Amino acid sequence: MSAVTSSLSVEQERELLSLLGHVRLHLLHKASVHSFTASAFHEHCDKQGPTVLAAYNEAGFVFGAYTSKDYTKWGEVRDEEAFLYSLRPGGNKPLRVASVNQKFAFTERNSGPNHGGLLFLHENAAKIQSNPGENFTFQPEEMHGEDLTLTEFEVYRVEELAKPWRNINWTVERRQQLMKSIQSYKPEIKGVQQARAVLVGPVGAGKSTFFNSINSVFRGNMTTQAIAGAARRSVTTQFRTYSIKSGKGGGAVPLMLCDTMGLEENAEAGLDIEDLVHIFKGHIKDRYQLNPLMPIQHDAPGFNKHATLNDAVHCVVYVVDTCKLSLLTQKMLYKVASIQKKTNHLGIPQILLMTKVDEACPLAAEDLQNVYRSVYLQKKARELSESFGIPLSCVLLVKNYTEEPELDRDVDILLLTAVEQILKYTDGFFENQVVEDQEGIDEPKPFNKPKHF
Repeated sequence: MSAVTSSLSVEQERELLSLLGHVRLHLLHKASVHSFTASAFHEHCDKQGPTVLAAYNEAGFVFGAYTSKDYTKWGEVRDEEAFLYSLRPGGNKPLRVASVNQKFAFTERNSGPNHGGLLFLHENAAKIQSNPGENFTFQPEEMHGEDLTLTEFEVYRVEELAKPWRNINWTVERRQQLMKSIQSYKPEIKGVQQARAVLVGPVGAGKSTFFNSINSVFRGNMTTQAIAGAARRSVTTQFRTYSIKSGKGGGAVPLMLCDTMGLEENAEAGLDIEDLVHIFKGHIKDRYQLNPLMPIQHDAPGFNKHATLNDAVHCVVYVVDTCKLSLLTQKMLYKVASIQKKTNHLGIPQILLMTKVDEACPLAAEDLQNVYRSVYLQKKARELSESFGIPLSCVLLVKNYTEEPELDRDVDILLLTAVEQILKYTDGFFENQVVEDQEGIDEPKPFNKPKHF
């Protein structure tokens, strides 16, 4: 028998979780599989603790009820935390309706769940009975579009998250510690002055904005050195290398971020994979004009034939827009897989940044410290980890500065945590390099892949 899966879309699940807080959903009952009867409902859902019902109709509504109490086959159950809700078609804000008189959730022998305003599985069938005003006050057209016939009915156990799925210290002291650690970083190999990381990702993912955000943190004010935008085609057309300055007129932070054209799924558009390999090896100089229709030639003016580890990339950073994960087509994922194959061959470590987490998750928008409590974001991180073949520990959540006039501690901590991770993985790259450490060497040896390849 195939696994029973949820009918909630990604957006519907996100909206439902925004009403429930720091929880995960576990599917208990699916009527199309287990039947639209009260007995089947009670068999799967009684004494399960907090639950949420999800009823679907042809009008496109997903609506139901939450209760923090156990269902039983008889008796009334009062619950001050219970509510009705509706996820309405058209992208409207979820509707949440509290009880009038705290007579919220109760069940009766031989009936489906009765929440005083909505009776589900009425007459052991795929339909509801709607009684607005009986414990709950709502407009039928807003709750279910006056469509009382169900196409699906599901029940989820609501499981509280005891702790964040990744621990972050959200203090001023932690921000200062991260700043100091990054500024004092030194590459493991003699002669290499800075770690170099290249930002790779689809158009509009936030690569240039990530650099601007990091630069702003270290400058102490908002900066827009790298050109950023929201166009369908890549705003960045040159290969750029950006140094990060510590304060106005200050010294360079020992990390250089390299920006590239955005990836596009079509072979003739966006960043060319072979050009990217040349970037990895350090053969393409700053400000080289990239052209997807004409890959760089070895005799081109901007081609660096004598690249060393100082010129090479030491860490690849994939950048993806969390709001557009569903738009990552198979063609795009295939292109990423081709890049990863070449990256792995060169022994370069890879991490993945999920941007715009506050736009993707209402919990994070409400309080950025919720990012690693969000079940939705955790699920998306796991999906990306599997799609990109990158360990979950290498998937980091960030928010770039886009509209904010001032720096924010929590935004800074997420950004600086990402930089710290980049530097840690860069160290791993250096440890794998075969470079002779001889007295009197002023320049690093040419970039070579590790011995084990």
